Amino acid sequence: MAKLSPILKEVLAHLFKKPATRRYPEEKPYVPVGFRGRQIFDINLCISCGLCARDCPAKAIEMVEVDGKLRPLFHLDRCILCYQCAESCPRNVIKSSEIFELASTNKSDLVVKPKANNASIGSL
Repeated sequence: MAKLSPILKEVLAHLFKKPATRRYPEEKPYVPVGFRGRQIFDINLCISCGLCARDCPAKAIEMVEVDGKLRPLFHLDRCILCYQCAESCPRNVIKSSEIFELASTNKSDLVVKPKANNASIGSL
């Protein structure tokens, strides 16, 4: 009797098994509690202290002037999603979200700019 090669055995074994991957983007993945996604920032609560920019280990936040006040501008291409900015903020202005789809071919899409008279930025 002919002996099956180990590779052929493996192929036959996996032929009738359930797929190991999901059909993304048709099936959205489960996002666990405590997931650190894109930052959500409420400009109305910001007191322009700059602690978020000062404490960011990746230097992904810079303070820019908007309506005469300094506001944080997030560079998501540099951000390591450690959320030190949220911990440093005395007013809990920066919050995490479940937004994980940050891939872009345009680097300017990854800059979250503060807007004047806007309730929040960074939210979709």
